[in-house]
Amino acid sequence: MDIATDTVTEIILRLRAVEVKEGATDPDSGSNPTDDGATDILVSGTDEATEAELRGLVAGLDVDERADLLALLYVGRGDMEPEEWEGAVRFARERDAAGEGGARALLAVPDAADFLAEGLERMGIAQDVGQG
Repeated sequence: MDIATDTVTEIILRLRAVEVKEGATDPDSGSNPTDDGATDILVSGTDEATEAELRGLVAGLDVDERADLLALLYVGRGDMEPEEWEGAVRFARERDAAGEGGARALLAVPDAADFLAEGLERMGIAQDVGQG
């Protein structure tokens, strides 16, 4: 693989941070966190940078790293088997021809973080990221 396990782990952590966010459920509460049970902590706001950071991190990967990242997603999701790694990488490279598909693909898949972690596991790569 051309992508470092530490990089995949960082992306998994950022994806999990994005996945736990929800839409504005109490946008005009006007109260303090103690009064509303701190429910706004997991609500996305206009100053939310996690998704932008994730997009920047993925965009900063080179073509081979992005292809490996998406291939891990496909293997973890069960679309392809570990034995089909080269085909998964080729397919990922075709899908990410413009260079922006990586982050978009990850954010479009519910539980992408878990699929990436599963992909690492299925490929026999140890990593230190707990399941979500």
